[in-house]
Amino acid sequence: MNSRERFLKVINGEIPDRVPVTLFIIEQGHFINYIYPDLEKDNYIKGQLKVIEIQKELGCDVFVRLLYGSTPLWVMYGGVNVDRETENWQIKKEEYVRGATKVEKFNIKTPDGEIYQEFSTFYKGNGTYFYNCTVHPVKTERDLDIIIKYEPRMDKNYPSKIKEHVSIIKKALGDDGIIGIWSPHGPYNNSASLIDLNTLYSLFLYDFKFYEKLMNFSIERFVDYVNAINDSGVDVHCIGANVAGGFIGKQLFDKYILPFEKKYIDIVQSKGIPALYHNCGQIMNFVESYIEVGASLVEPFSPFPLGDGNLADAKARSNGRYVIFGNVDQVNILLKSSIDEIKRVTKETVETGKPGGKFVLQSADFIEYGTPIENLKAYVETGIEYGYYD
Repeated sequence: MNSRERFLKVINGEIPDRVPVTLFIIEQGHFINYIYPDLEKDNYIKGQLKVIEIQKELGCDVFVRLLYGSTPLWVMYGGVNVDRETENWQIKKEEYVRGATKVEKFNIKTPDGEIYQEFSTFYKGNGTYFYNCTVHPVKTERDLDIIIKYEPRMDKNYPSKIKEHVSIIKKALGDDGIIGIWSPHGPYNNSASLIDLNTLYSLFLYDFKFYEKLMNFSIERFVDYVNAINDSGVDVHCIGANVAGGFIGKQLFDKYILPFEKKYIDIVQSKGIPALYHNCGQIMNFVESYIEVGASLVEPFSPFPLGDGNLADAKARSNGRYVIFGNVDQVNILLKSSIDEIKRVTKETVETGKPGGKFVLQSADFIEYGTPIENLKAYVETGIEYGYYD
């Protein structure tokens, strides 16, 4: 059985020959620039090809996740569409550098008023950049109404662009694994990219009408992107869903957030491409809630101290209703631990996740800069050794 067949069997709820063993590797900065230090920041396709290359060399079942060059930065990291201007959406940009951070200030003029936001790019070093909308565009409901009315929608060339991008990666990957793409986040994460978190965490309690409008817009503005990705040839949508974790309890999540997340996931999965629902923080409160959200796949159940993930408990409580990807600690184990400890934790993880299928062994989150190759080899070899089904 090849790696692609192995992944697809698990995704479809079948038992493969063994548990797929993969790594979460970002195509820009972090681990990939540690291995390939001359990798250029904006050569996204080369970065993604290098992710495939290193995973193959390590013996992984390859799971390559497309982000840079495929999903616009503002879609992933927040704010409004600053890539396109129209007659009613005129963008004025100023930028300045503060230490290692570049700040872009946007004043957007519309017939009904102006929208202001700031977007920051922080250079950590070693080819690693972090992006974030640091001043959100929605301060009032009026701001939201302006954005709903005038924000430009998806560029007409995006569907052909993403299809061509996926085709290049798919040709290089062959049957050695699957392709995911970081699609627009779930609506609560998307709302957090438009409005300050301190407001968002309580908005549903004191102004539900405003909150409902924000959440519905956070779905509707990205339906065209989701449809284009569905038609691009990818195998998996990767959907960010971490913002509620650790701040919103199950009761509030189920009442105020879950209905919108389910609505969005139904759209994402409407053409049969599964959603991998990603909450890299506090997740255990939501194990049963995620069944109702309806995503086919959930990750990563990050263990303490990265999160509160408990794989055995998650397997028991989810009862096979979704596939679990996880959950070896990429910092305290894969980066920092001894080979013997890596083997012990990996063996324990795969033996916990394997029973009943619906499990993919993976690092809990992206592999860090400086992670020794021999550590990753120990992880992969151990995962394969103990991952076979009888």
